[in-house]
Amino acid sequence: MKNLPSLNALRAFEAAARYQNLVKAAEELFVTQGAVSRQIRQLETDLGIALFERRNRGLFLTPAGERLKQVCQQVFGLLTLTIDGLQKTSQTTPLVVSCEPTIMMKWLIPKLMAFKSSHPEIEIHLVSGGGHIDFSRNSANLAIRRNDFLWNKRYAAELLGKEWIAPICLPDAENSVIANQPLTLLHTHTRPEAWNDWMSGAKHVIQKHHEHWFEHFYILLEAVMAGHGVGISSIYMVEQELSHQRISAPYGFIPDGSAYYLISPDSFEANEPQTLFLEWLKKEFRETHLKLSGFCRPRFNDSEQVTVSL
Repeated sequence: MKNLPSLNALRAFEAAARYQNLVKAAEELFVTQGAVSRQIRQLETDLGIALFERRNRGLFLTPAGERLKQVCQQVFGLLTLTIDGLQKTSQTTPLVVSCEPTIMMKWLIPKLMAFKSSHPEIEIHLVSGGGHIDFSRNSANLAIRRNDFLWNKRYAAELLGKEWIAPICLPDAENSVIANQPLTLLHTHTRPEAWNDWMSGAKHVIQKHHEHWFEHFYILLEAVMAGHGVGISSIYMVEQELSHQRISAPYGFIPDGSAYYLISPDSFEANEPQTLFLEWLKKEFRETHLKLSGFCRPRFNDSEQVTVSL
């Protein structure tokens, strides 16, 4: 914790990064433009990293600044939701939603403020969790899960969207991947068969030079961003990185046969908070897939495909 920069400096940076304008950031924070500028300069000094490029009297995020902006928005969004929940005096029972950690961090949290704006009367609490869920022994009353296990048949489960997976890498590594050179493959213990699933579905072999294993996908994604190798990712885990061209998916995404569901111990009733949240999730899954539909096609020729035995 001692290495974390000032929260005020991070807040000033996030506002300036969002507007890419110091005047608008200062207006939002009710401080002077000079105060925002000093906070950002101090943050860059503390980190030893340039977060903005200043040219033609304008502010432009560096790649490091763009990454920090996304993380700040996720963290401040989660803080806002948590503090709002702590201060809320309404007797409305909150929806406690259990969600796989990386999907929660990379996809759900950045979008959740939009749901909050549309349904301020519904309080959402998020808890991290994956795999089997027992609602009788869990504080959650909803769970977002991939159907890679069997859940209790008495639970209600509604399809949110199909899973799409692909190898991902830094843009400057794309040519090496397409050239079928032996690569460093990155794996997670939470989905140990991800590479085999992709190669089987794509009917394409990627040769292994080295490999590294990680506990969770969010750690693997950071390893990919740091240039440590090529990993398999869900399309929902890298929406922002793909949109901003911070990573590449050289072969495109393919469905792996699994899908995401919203699971409840009770049936979904019309106009109930659970159902409103369900319909919003369905819409967001569709919009993500539509937004990234250009990445959802195999990008190698039939002549490059081979039969894979796994």
